[in-house]
Amino acid sequence: MCALDQPFLATVSMSSDYNPPSDPLEFLHDDHQVVLVNKPSGLLSVPGKGPLLTDCLLARVQAVYPQALLVHRLDRDTSGVMIFALTPHAQRHLGLQFEKRQTKKTYLARVWGEMTEKTGTVDLPIVVDWENRPKQKICHETGRQAITDWRVLRTGHGETRVRLMPKTGRSHQLRLHMLALGHPILGDPFYAEGPAGDYPRLMLHSETFQFRHPDGGQGTRITAKAPF
Repeated sequence: MCALDQPFLATVSMSSDYNPPSDPLEFLHDDHQVVLVNKPSGLLSVPGKGPLLTDCLLARVQAVYPQALLVHRLDRDTSGVMIFALTPHAQRHLGLQFEKRQTKKTYLARVWGEMTEKTGTVDLPIVVDWENRPKQKICHETGRQAITDWRVLRTGHGETRVRLMPKTGRSHQLRLHMLALGHPILGDPFYAEGPAGDYPRLMLHSETFQFRHPDGGQGTRITAKAPF
């Protein structure tokens, strides 16, 4: 039986293992309504539980923009584009875009093995693995719909560079969907085993974020180059 669906909270299994990078933030864009940042791998998006987990991207952004408001999250180990609202109006506007799936994100990943197909779609429902949280799992009984389009960019040396286009935003969606294809994301501390996990970081990066600007609705696309 599958576990009952539960809200997923960003956590770190052991506070003593949390050593976020100290490099200065890379701000990609800012105006009177929004600010976009290139989140480094290893940094929480929001504070975790306990005093050792207070350092996070939200706190660092608020040190520069005290009025910054959270809109969405990325996993601690994922790097790339994140957007923050600078006004309550922008937060509501962007929140509705996420709710109605009007934002578009693309990710770059390096995965284990050389994929033979060039493109495809994974449509597998996801639910929290309550006994092993924060892990998630595929569950056709109680899982929420999760859809990911993918396209191979390059193969070689036993791995594949792939672009991922999620249509939904479930926790660990890209990690689980690539694992289900038999190609776990390299360096994944939760789902990659053996040599596939022996990398200095999770090889997953939020490359582009496309949204309608809260002031006027103009389509806006921000990109952060993958560091791998």
